[in-house]
Amino acid sequence: MTLVAMLAAISGGLYGYDTGIISGALLQISTEFQLDAQAQEIVAAAILLGAVIGALASSRFSVSIGRRRTIIAVAILYVVGVLASAVSRGAWELALSRVFLGIAVGACTQVVPTYIAELAPADRRGRLVTFFNVSIGVGILLAAIVGVVLQNDWTWRWMIGVAAIPAFLLFVGMLFAPFSPRWLVEQGRADEAHDTLMRIRDSESQVRREVTQIEKVLDRSKARGASRWRDLGAKWLRPAVIAGLGVAAFTQLSGIEMMIYYTPTFLTQAGFGHSSALLAALGVAITYLLMTLLGKLVVDHVGRRTLTLWMMPFAAIALVLLGAVFHFNLGGDHRGALVVACLIAFMIFNSGGIQVIGWLVGSEIYPLRIRDRATGAHAAMLWGSNLLLTGTALSMTQWLGVGGAMWVYAGLNALGFLFVFVCLPETKGRSLEEVEESLHDGTFLPLKSETRAA
Repeated sequence: MTLVAMLAAISGGLYGYDTGIISGALLQISTEFQLDAQAQEIVAAAILLGAVIGALASSRFSVSIGRRRTIIAVAILYVVGVLASAVSRGAWELALSRVFLGIAVGACTQVVPTYIAELAPADRRGRLVTFFNVSIGVGILLAAIVGVVLQNDWTWRWMIGVAAIPAFLLFVGMLFAPFSPRWLVEQGRADEAHDTLMRIRDSESQVRREVTQIEKVLDRSKARGASRWRDLGAKWLRPAVIAGLGVAAFTQLSGIEMMIYYTPTFLTQAGFGHSSALLAALGVAITYLLMTLLGKLVVDHVGRRTLTLWMMPFAAIALVLLGAVFHFNLGGDHRGALVVACLIAFMIFNSGGIQVIGWLVGSEIYPLRIRDRATGAHAAMLWGSNLLLTGTALSMTQWLGVGGAMWVYAGLNALGFLFVFVCLPETKGRSLEEVEESLHDGTFLPLKSETRAA
């Protein structure tokens, strides 16, 4: 599993860096191409449009050629998209290149968490899948460091283009990675699935039991016929689809990417100096990394649902306070420190809560039969919500002021808390097959599960 964790780290790091680097690079890009607020939103959000496309399109390839080969193709797309963005000669050319790069990002986020979850033992699945989250934080932090330290030494082209190196490493690493055992069973290659699991499990009996479970679930899926997109609306699947897509939406609508992309921009609009705004963005990135790392360490002990329910109310409170500081001009001479403190507090509770489970839940709760399409829809919902948020953030701050915008995001955090409480079950310590069984017997929803247990 060490190789798989390393590959997750590279792919997540690419996602974090390629989306986060726009925070520091946008200041240079706006000057070079003379972009207004709407044009800045288009350049920043273009990668997210591509990510929606990539998330939906990759599900077909994940089924037909397998998770491993799909990730290899994604690595090639990364290299091409990064280099095309770095040599762009104008704003529209850059935006189109970032759409292409976004296809790789979206495909990566659809297939990589699923690939890891299908290889991981149930008791370590949370920690292994959240390697992806932690490495996203590493990528975002590296992007922030580049934005601060190399702002005067590198042009934005070098800032973006350097990501071609880890993309190539991902391509090489996947050449030596195993196939997903669940995909192998789907292809009628149970013996190969057995051999793959023997390399990453503790005992022969455990492997035989797991292969038998996979075959049982697959046989039941085949009895229902070929998987189709409309199957996502089936009554027995609906609780998982609603829970997964809702978590995906609130992972972004809670405001995390807005903070990562636009912290320097809206802080400079609020009167902060250029260097101070970039340093605040660096603090945001460090906090994101530390909290996702902490979340990785505790998520298999505390639980996905419990962790999120503890953290989201405090994220909402931090945004209410941040909005008040901006709207009422609070803090006097200490206003800058108060703004940064509220920003960091929000990042602690948001990135340590719902951000930890956003991709993890999508890799766990969907049944095998529709997993590829469902995880594609999950990633598309996450990226679509990100696109909506990023594409409107600067306009919203112009309409409502920074304070008013923060209050809107605080309300979305509160709605996210209510959604998780009602719709998301706890998956800690349960195998993928056990989660699927709960859909069949009607105990998937948290309140129904608690009633049955009582």
